[in-house]
Amino acid sequence: MTEPDLVRLEVGAPAHGGHCVARHDGRVVFVRHALPGEVVEARLTEHAADASFWRADAVAVLEASPDRVESPWPQAGAGGAGGGELGHVALPAQRAWKLAVLREAFERFAHQEFPGAVHAAPGDDDRGGLAYRTRVSAVADAEGRAAMHGFRAPDLHVLSAMPLAVPEVEEALLGRRFPAGARVTVVAPSDSELRVLIDGQPSRGGKVDSRPNAPRAVREVVHVGDRSWHYRLDASAFWQVHREAPAVLVREVLDRIGEAGRVMDLYAGAGLFTLALADGGCEVLSVEADARGAGAARRNVHDHPTVTVVEGDVRRTLEEGAGPADAVVLDPPRSGAGRRTVEALTAVDAQRLVYVACDPVALARDTALLSERGYALVEAEAFDLFPMTHHVETVATFQRR
Repeated sequence: MTEPDLVRLEVGAPAHGGHCVARHDGRVVFVRHALPGEVVEARLTEHAADASFWRADAVAVLEASPDRVESPWPQAGAGGAGGGELGHVALPAQRAWKLAVLREAFERFAHQEFPGAVHAAPGDDDRGGLAYRTRVSAVADAEGRAAMHGFRAPDLHVLSAMPLAVPEVEEALLGRRFPAGARVTVVAPSDSELRVLIDGQPSRGGKVDSRPNAPRAVREVVHVGDRSWHYRLDASAFWQVHREAPAVLVREVLDRIGEAGRVMDLYAGAGLFTLALADGGCEVLSVEADARGAGAARRNVHDHPTVTVVEGDVRRTLEEGAGPADAVVLDPPRSGAGRRTVEALTAVDAQRLVYVACDPVALARDTALLSERGYALVEAEAFDLFPMTHHVETVATFQRR
């Protein structure tokens, strides 16, 4: 890098995406690896003359925040592997950071205050926010070693550690060699043996297991109080990555759903909420577009005759007429539900909506859309299910006015 690529920045508030806002010669700079209130020397990573904003990485701290700590994963620091971007932030300050992002998103897009807080998952404080991921993906480099791309960059960084993963996942990822260029996924389910997938296929001995009966299913068990639910799904299918996330989210959904008789579970995946709702006596319409997820949901609720599983697009299913419901649970992708889906959802005329969101801005935008259609936000709480990263999960309850 040449000298003009280094700039001195006074760091401002956190912004959505894991960076803070700073200004240089009147231009907005999104800077990573910094903290609000710090003064840093930063290396510009994207700084086209005609760009509306620039990006930078803090490479030297001139005036440090009291919330700065030594990262447990220094390899994810400036110029390193993408991910772990809040490793330099003390755990309480990480949650304050995420709450600030939620509040800003709600003020800007929903035009109301975010009413809740950000809560730690059970055990995370004791583990220092580490060893929580039961699922990790990486790319094998030319020598077959597990590696990750840099942030917004094609370069690969061979992993020397993966402290965010549960120990068995870290050991399987770093202790083996894989075919060069392959995408490697390691899954440590709660109720069955570890699986390693290579380009989405089961593996054996570090290579793709080409046998037609190669095992690829995993079993999960979720405990909430004195209740338990058992799930079986494909190792490549979606499941929450934090070891405590399924229980945290099921508890929240069940607590919020009320006395509903008929419930729609939209973006239902393998039936995490569907099974728990059905077990509680609800009639459930479960909708999931992914064939693997819908197939798993059917298996997981096979002995619950009050459940109907639909494999299909949520918006299209609603627009074609899915019938009425007393309550709706929706757990959309990071992009949120969006205007057309919210419009279609209004026709269901449910009295209560329980919205599980993995993106603050998408939730805030959908909150505004729901408000326009007669649904008031009555409660929302966030959960730090992705420590050391900027991601946060939020559960919000909406009531028909």
